[in-house]
Amino acid sequence: MCLRCEICSITNKMTAMSAEAHFKFSNRILLVPMVSVLLIWTIFWLELKFQSNWNNFGIYPRTLTGLRGILFGPFLHGSVEHLYNNTIPLAVLMATLLYFYRSISFKVLFWGMLLAGTITWLIGRPSYHIGASGVIYLLASFIFFKGIFTKHYRLVAVSLIVSFIYGSMLWYIFPIKEEISWEGHLGGFVIGLFMAAFLQAKVPAVPKYAWEKDDYNEEEDEFLQHFDADGNFIERAASDPEEKTIQVKYHYKKENDPSKDSQN
Repeated sequence: MCLRCEICSITNKMTAMSAEAHFKFSNRILLVPMVSVLLIWTIFWLELKFQSNWNNFGIYPRTLTGLRGILFGPFLHGSVEHLYNNTIPLAVLMATLLYFYRSISFKVLFWGMLLAGTITWLIGRPSYHIGASGVIYLLASFIFFKGIFTKHYRLVAVSLIVSFIYGSMLWYIFPIKEEISWEGHLGGFVIGLFMAAFLQAKVPAVPKYAWEKDDYNEEEDEFLQHFDADGNFIERAASDPEEKTIQVKYHYKKENDPSKDSQN
């Protein structure tokens, strides 16, 4: 094997090790989504327990009191159906974010929620906007576009999976149903795209093979040397190993003459 091939092989192994270190499982990948889901269900249970309605803590556009909904609105839900529809996507997308983009996951969650809520506060209709769907659209948008922008094969695959599972949500960034806060969906979608474009994430380098490098020379490629100019395979005889010189050494042992031994 040529020296260049050995170097490429070592480089690819180091890149693979870096990827395995980056895509590494940790407890927070399950813990954070579980705590988030438990929190929104607990808040809804407390509303039922005390027979109260906390919707006034949601986002009410273009009012000072409505600003508090930017923080509290994602944790409030109007019905069990509303809560159930947000639970599974929130858990799945949050775990995906924490696994593939752990270095910036909390920045995306915190700043994304604030910015998406601000957009809802600016453009929303005069009513209370509640629910975690804005965060869900933020996560889905970020994961999809970030994977496409990085061009890493694993992250692109994740983007395609997210688009396949949750691609139908795209319709709800438009005013299709009056009872749905499409403004919150649109805000989450736009902020997710914005953060995917401008927020830097640590992504392992994609391994490059020898023929992908700029200094690649076809004439030095051992594999291509098995083919002629027309692409026909040329069988090459294996080179004979170097002959080794065999040396034989004889060792002589001198024996005493019994006739010269002294007699008693």
